[in-house]
Amino acid sequence: MSLASRSSCTALLVTKSRLMDSGQTYGKNLPDQVDRLSSLSDAQLELTADVRDLFRERAALEREYATKLQLLAKKSADKMNKKIPATVVGSEPTKAWNDDSIKRSTLDNSISQLISSLVDSAQDHVNLSDSLNTQVVEALKSTEKRHDEAKKRQMQHFQKLLAERDKTYADRLKYDEDCLEVESSRVKQERSADDRHADRAAKQYEQQQTDMQNSKNSYIIATAIANSAKAKFFNDDLPDVEDQFQDLQTQLLTSLSKIIVTSQQLQGNHLVSLKTRVAATEKAFEDIDPIKDQDLFIDHNIRPFTAPADWVFEPCSTHYDTSDMSVEPAPKVYLQNRLTRCKQKLQELRPIVETRQKEVEKLARLVATYSRDPSLGKVDEISDSFLEAHHQLTFYTISQCVLKTEIETISEALAGDEGGKSPHTFKSTSFSIPTQCAYCKTTIWGLSKQGKTCKSCGISVHNKCELKVPADCGDPSPTPSSSSNVRSAPAMDRKNSRRTSTSSTGTATTPTASSFTRPDLKSQEEEYPSARVIFEFTPTSPFELAISEGWTVKVVEPDDGSGWVKVADESGGKGLVPASYIEIEKKSPKAKPRPPPPRGAARKSSSKFVRALYEYSPQGTDEIEIREGEMIELTTGPTGGQNYADGWWEGINEKGKKGIFPSNYVEVVS
Repeated sequence: MSLASRSSCTALLVTKSRLMDSGQTYGKNLPDQVDRLSSLSDAQLELTADVRDLFRERAALEREYATKLQLLAKKSADKMNKKIPATVVGSEPTKAWNDDSIKRSTLDNSISQLISSLVDSAQDHVNLSDSLNTQVVEALKSTEKRHDEAKKRQMQHFQKLLAERDKTYADRLKYDEDCLEVESSRVKQERSADDRHADRAAKQYEQQQTDMQNSKNSYIIATAIANSAKAKFFNDDLPDVEDQFQDLQTQLLTSLSKIIVTSQQLQGNHLVSLKTRVAATEKAFEDIDPIKDQDLFIDHNIRPFTAPADWVFEPCSTHYDTSDMSVEPAPKVYLQNRLTRCKQKLQELRPIVETRQKEVEKLARLVATYSRDPSLGKVDEISDSFLEAHHQLTFYTISQCVLKTEIETISEALAGDEGGKSPHTFKSTSFSIPTQCAYCKTTIWGLSKQGKTCKSCGISVHNKCELKVPADCGDPSPTPSSSSNVRSAPAMDRKNSRRTSTSSTGTATTPTASSFTRPDLKSQEEEYPSARVIFEFTPTSPFELAISEGWTVKVVEPDDGSGWVKVADESGGKGLVPASYIEIEKKSPKAKPRPPPPRGAARKSSSKFVRALYEYSPQGTDEIEIREGEMIELTTGPTGGQNYADGWWEGINEKGKKGIFPSNYVEVVS
């Protein structure tokens, strides 16, 4: 039996023993009717409030004896007669009902007996009024408040389940754009005639094919995850929520019954002359049977239900119309790395799930024990702890289901070929100096953790390239230094720049590490995105962080598919929280000041400027010298400015000289 199934059985341990005879439960007989069950709870709470008002007003009327007490009984009877049908057959029954149907309810019988007792109990006095205020009215108020809070928590839990399910649905992003990019790259490759662009077009086409295949694989994985999450939601989680509503309603009606019985016992002890009538009312409330009344509600609210169909692979209209995952060499590396990561996360999750499962089972046994022997303590408090633990276990099992589905889907595609056994230990890194990505060979630069560096072998990659690197950490081939913040500016290889130029003369200046510190930066600290906490979260392991609704936190590490994010609070504490418990805040872009135009003779310009980050000495006659902090105006035209060549841009420096320069030595400012 799966953890989810075992937890479901444990959660309903108390009620299930009483349901063996009838065989009907909300989760089994009323699928996907949580809103109607919530309305039923509201109706029962309203009835509880009406009974509480009744006794409060009755206590005030005790001193006025029979006349006003009879008037109250009549008013209460009219009010309750309007509410009783909603508490018995619901507000929107599917089966016709009549007065005989209502009279079958034990709750209706007890309320009718209560009204009759009020009419006959016109001789009560002040002492009984005081007893009713202290032992009945306040108890009903406490019961009503506790069950109203429990019902709200239950609905919050249901809304979170819906959000988790819908998140997996939303992750099914088709890869049509990547397919169109492949087609576009193919056309460019075919049209490329000169040697300068042919090689670049070919490599771009190859890279677009790999990206498209990775997007396709992610789409298939997301589809499998969505189907698995949907099945778990409708087969396990949704029935659990409905059965928990049934338990809460059972407790509410049972508590209501006990309080009313207490009120009648007070009358019997104080007014011996009314013993017969009081005993009759007491017997009516003792006969309240929540299971029988719930069966009556079920019989009048059965609706046809069919579970939604599974998601299926939808082929692109222009490319790849099969549902088989791509296991070409490059996509296979991505799948192998993703499989390794999923297995690691699943291994970390297993002990947490097992610990939570044991806690849920222990609390379920306590609920059963306290229910059998109320003298041990308040079963309501234990029940609240049990439901909270069960809710947390549900979300852990959702994450476990997602990871298992992803592992099974990828493993089936790889057919045993799980790749290298030496995965890299990448860590998010800030790159204050341009660094070459070990995978795509383009530049990594930025102070907000634009890439990652392996702690073992020292290679650096973009965040998007992490899963594309083979698991060959420790390979004897040379790797760059592991410290990305002390590397010098990259040397420009003009042979691979995809442009033709004259032979270079001179030597490029290699700046020192201190020259890479930009003077306009106030701090080297990175800026993490802010997020608002929408649900309170209590940690269950040392790796998690406690957060409260309304807090503002910083997202240190985004969701990588596990459903968890790492955040930091205002006090500096860091830890994991569920991704669905926070909402990323959108930041308005700040306008950059327009730099002054460069000096020099009049010329045709693009009105687009870049600022030099490093000094560069020309190595050819077609290059220009640039100085750190200098403003350079880009030229226009199909072969000018940023369109000149891969790694090289064309512009006019402040001396008025036109030429080319390395693109990774500058930053765009307008």
